[in-house]
Amino acid sequence: MLRPIQTFTVAPSIPPELSALTTLAQNLMWAWVDEPMAVFMRLDPDLWESTHHNPVQMLGSIRQERLNTLARDDAFLAQLDRAVRRYQEYIESTGTWYAKGHPEGAGVRFAYFSAEFGLTECLQTYSGGLGILSGDHLKAASDLGVPLIGVGLLYQQGYFRQYLNADGWQQERYPENDFFSLPIALERNKDGTPLTISVDLPGRTLHAQIWRVQVGRVPLYLLDTNIPQNSHDDQNITDQLYGGDRELRIKQEILLGIGGYRALKALGIQPDVYHLNEGHSAFLTLEHCRELIAEKGLTFREAREATIASTVFTTHTPVPAGNDYFAPELVERYFASYYPSLNLSSKDFHSLGRENVDNERESFCMTVLALRMSGKSNGVSKLHGEVSRQMWKNVWPKVPVHEVPIISITNGVHAPSWVSHDLGELYDRYLGPKWREDAGQFGLWSRVHHIPDEELWRTHERRRERLVAFARHRLRGQLEARGTTATEIAQADEILNPEALTIGFARRFATYKRATLLLRNPERLIALLNSKDRPIQFIFAGKAHPHDTPGKELIRQIIHFERRADVRRRMVFIEDYDMVVARYLVQGVDVWLNTPRRPLEASGTSGMKATMNGGLNASILDGWWVEGYNANTGWAIGRGEDYRDEKYQDEVESNALFDLLEKDIIPLYYHRSADDLPRGWISKMKSAIRTIGPEFNTNRMVREYAELMYLPSSERMRSFSANGFKRTKEIASWKEDIHRNWHDIRITNVALEAHDGIKVGDVITLRATIDLGSLEPEDVLVEACYGSVNAAEMLEHPVMTPMTVEGKANGTSHTFTASIKLEVAGRVGHTVRVLPSHRDLVDRFHEGLIIWATS
Repeated sequence: MLRPIQTFTVAPSIPPELSALTTLAQNLMWAWVDEPMAVFMRLDPDLWESTHHNPVQMLGSIRQERLNTLARDDAFLAQLDRAVRRYQEYIESTGTWYAKGHPEGAGVRFAYFSAEFGLTECLQTYSGGLGILSGDHLKAASDLGVPLIGVGLLYQQGYFRQYLNADGWQQERYPENDFFSLPIALERNKDGTPLTISVDLPGRTLHAQIWRVQVGRVPLYLLDTNIPQNSHDDQNITDQLYGGDRELRIKQEILLGIGGYRALKALGIQPDVYHLNEGHSAFLTLEHCRELIAEKGLTFREAREATIASTVFTTHTPVPAGNDYFAPELVERYFASYYPSLNLSSKDFHSLGRENVDNERESFCMTVLALRMSGKSNGVSKLHGEVSRQMWKNVWPKVPVHEVPIISITNGVHAPSWVSHDLGELYDRYLGPKWREDAGQFGLWSRVHHIPDEELWRTHERRRERLVAFARHRLRGQLEARGTTATEIAQADEILNPEALTIGFARRFATYKRATLLLRNPERLIALLNSKDRPIQFIFAGKAHPHDTPGKELIRQIIHFERRADVRRRMVFIEDYDMVVARYLVQGVDVWLNTPRRPLEASGTSGMKATMNGGLNASILDGWWVEGYNANTGWAIGRGEDYRDEKYQDEVESNALFDLLEKDIIPLYYHRSADDLPRGWISKMKSAIRTIGPEFNTNRMVREYAELMYLPSSERMRSFSANGFKRTKEIASWKEDIHRNWHDIRITNVALEAHDGIKVGDVITLRATIDLGSLEPEDVLVEACYGSVNAAEMLEHPVMTPMTVEGKANGTSHTFTASIKLEVAGRVGHTVRVLPSHRDLVDRFHEGLIIWATS
């Protein structure tokens, strides 16, 4: 083998008539807008598939003769012209939701930081749900015209590619990505050299170059350390997504947070709001503080207030292991030279990432850092919001769990990216084309009932047939790669029945997702699979984390079960789950199965995608399904019960799933009218689409982020930074005074002025005497808390009523009163609490300061 001394690329010459192809290829708009995608598919269908839908690679390798032929093809040129006009209309439109609905937000920019982005299958910067959500978030922001900027890392190998050995055990491979054949562009200085940024690591400087991915109207900037300025080890920092040990992880998160912040500055971009999508990027809040201290002369307390005002945070996992923790020694090694620039001691720095600030052995948690440094925080479903408040209550130890300052914004999916082309055309005809760019309109989705049953069913049947053909093709390839016999390979064409009830299960193979729940009763399952009159079939897909041995064991169990002679034709596992596999599955299955151990599923989005394609969900009442389920949208496995005994839970919920299949799902699917249509099933499909379509999409989700998080935070930051950060300094000074004097507050007396024989509707007066020490009544909010008392002597669903200051009692004591109207009968109790109060408090509970009256 000979090594060249220089390499260069020779690409076909694009004829002038086709020059617009290059423009279209460099904007990922083709990943969800039909016209540009259709052009590339027509360019060379086989090459489109073999390049994993990568138009840049296509244009770099297509035969010159093919290009020359197309340059003379009037039909192709007309199609290209339509795609270009569609592209220009989209990019140049001034009539977006954001432009029309929020003119006050003109000129404002929001930065969205995430460790992964799932945008298209040829760009391996994602591993699963978090990345797909991030990608859908950017696409929806583009559709809505929200001025978003994405920031992440560009991985040389990305997440691993999965294959199975002969025993069904997951193996991993890490192919190298050629960045110069991807739809990305290197950011350069004016002299043409790559634009780079740097961050300090122990004893050295880490450099990174910046790549740009254009996602419709939204730019995404990705950092890459694989450059000569770095040592070999540091070049590998951006090799793999979620690879390596804790030390590699902290280096990646320093690069993402601190490096990402510096990258935007190097690009001349100053966001008004920073959105931390999961805690991986939380170090950016420290860099924001450092810059404000260095450039604006603020103290750390003041810089922190400005940072809190301009930062929002989304937590995604209710599983403790899903949150990043770093040992104190590791944090000290990487930040000992950094925290002096914040004017912080080592203890103060570490306390930012600890639930118990006094426990010096507690690990540094990125989620805690994000919660402490963000003005607004949210979970990703209503149930996950409840779980998150319970999970992180120790950050605010005296605050009632239901008032912990974490709200919920339920996830959604980007409909144009996931709805099949066939069904999309049907939606265009009967719903109108606006479902593509404004899927959050409720009235629009109600038109699904105008679709004739036969048209909807035949469209769905075509997608199921394509899924079966795809599964057969992939299985054949898997068997060939394993070196199995010709007979076994030939049998791949016999698996699955294009007309049978098809159930899909595809997700990360973590043990709590219980992929093998049905295998607890193999005889009952085999009877369903082999029914002559009403057969069912299963398609599985998913990856276990490379270090998750129990998750790999679940895959192995499914593989061994599906190889049984009486199962083989009715069950298949598709290797290397990615966006292509996901798209075929959600577009073709009849039922999407989800069996997590409640309440460990934060949200989940694959079931939403299935429903938008006409699939029905059968799921544990966890994550988003708690909100999406009703009797007309799918099936619930159980009733949302919580269990202490996991084995008992598995047994109960496995039987419940079999009962659903045997008594409800299978009979409904196979009950046909005289014209051979399952009209009851189709009615349920339409109800699910109508209900879930407008609510569980990223257009609705991004609107909520914009209106609840981004715009209020940008307005807050604008006021905080005005007049030399005058209000920032005021609130920081006030908070310092409040924290210094808070523990001097005493609730010395609480008296209820009531008469005998109190009845519902009566008004009583509650009076409290409170010694405020050196504080003033305007520094506090005093509330009366009252409501029904349960058997455990606790208030249930208490009502909070502000108490007004009546006057000074004596010295530093003040009297506060409230009138309470009694609305319920039975045992009623009351108490009083004191909270800090200031016009510029981002949230009254954020400081964790609260004093309760004691008996």
